Amino acid sequence: MNEKSCSFHNEKEFRDGQVESVSAGNSPPNDKDSSALLAFRGIPISELKNHSLLRALTTEANGWAPGVVSPEVLRAQEEWEAVQNIQPETGSQTDHPTQLISFSEALQHFQTIDLSSFKKRIQPTIRRTGLAALRHCLFGPPKLHRGLREERDLVLTIAQCGLDSRDPTHGRVLKTIYKKLTGSKFDCALHGDHWEDLGFQGANPATDLRGAGFLALLHLLYLVMDSKTLLMAQEIFRLSHHHIQQFPFCLMSVNITRIAIQALREECLSRECNRQQKVIPVVNSFYAATFLHLAHVWKTQQKTIADSGFVLKDLEVLAKKSPRRLLKTLEIYLAGVSKGQTSLLGAQKCRGAPAPHSKDLTFTGVCDLPPHSSEGTWPV
Repeated sequence: MNEKSCSFHNEKEFRDGQVESVSAGNSPPNDKDSSALLAFRGIPISELKNHSLLRALTTEANGWAPGVVSPEVLRAQEEWEAVQNIQPETGSQTDHPTQLISFSEALQHFQTIDLSSFKKRIQPTIRRTGLAALRHCLFGPPKLHRGLREERDLVLTIAQCGLDSRDPTHGRVLKTIYKKLTGSKFDCALHGDHWEDLGFQGANPATDLRGAGFLALLHLLYLVMDSKTLLMAQEIFRLSHHHIQQFPFCLMSVNITRIAIQALREECLSRECNRQQKVIPVVNSFYAATFLHLAHVWKTQQKTIADSGFVLKDLEVLAKKSPRRLLKTLEIYLAGVSKGQTSLLGAQKCRGAPAPHSKDLTFTGVCDLPPHSSEGTWPV
């Protein structure tokens, strides 16, 4: 038998062995298969490309043509190609979530930008005439020290600033509030229904800052970024989602900021500011103390959204009359929280149907009720 005949027989044996091996479910090779494999092993790698069997297999592969493709497969392929072609939005921060912003950093932003146009609008103190002016002079709180008036004016100026979605710092403040209250690790859009879950009336938080401006957001930022008040903020936030006693958390906070602004303008906080030689920390603590008192009244007296206007009006009177008392209560509460001994909600569980969106609630703020006296009126 010549060399060509032997090569042909070896190739035939190898093909037969491969078919038998597949048919038998990868059964162990027989002697014929072993001899075919041994024949291939004896061929140098450089010569394999010239082997007739491999050339035949290559020719078959190159000449392969697909059968008829079903419409479902074509649609699936088009959809997959469309997914592959999707490009991220310009400026997308999916891979780099927005960094949280502290209260001091946000405050520094306002301290370094030009606010002259907003400062022209402020009215630092309440104008009193007649007997009201005489009574305030004789029995009212002391005037704010001259060295603290610039800091007071800054607070009132920030309250004149609106939310600007084009300002990156404003966006960071909003996103930080959202993340800290919800526990989310992802960025959120500056407009959308998710803001209703936090207690705004609509998809754009800017529309709910009337009378408090950006100061309302700074107060929320202070509440969630200060380690001493974060737990309190989260507890009040859970209370706001109670199935019976629900209320719009952020709207309530905006109203408390309005009370703080008015207390500052009526010089109700001057004594404490003079004592501490600071304004912004005192206003922040007063805001937190007032919010804590509201939450306590809301929970213990079983208040509902129908009571909101009257609760806020009574709260305004108390806060202006006894700011030191509220601040002392906050101090005691936070000391208890740090030791794990105090909880606003205790063991109460917020069970039942989920709370409706704030837009479905009829909320009455401090500006929506008639004033209790002429001295209590103030523009918003």
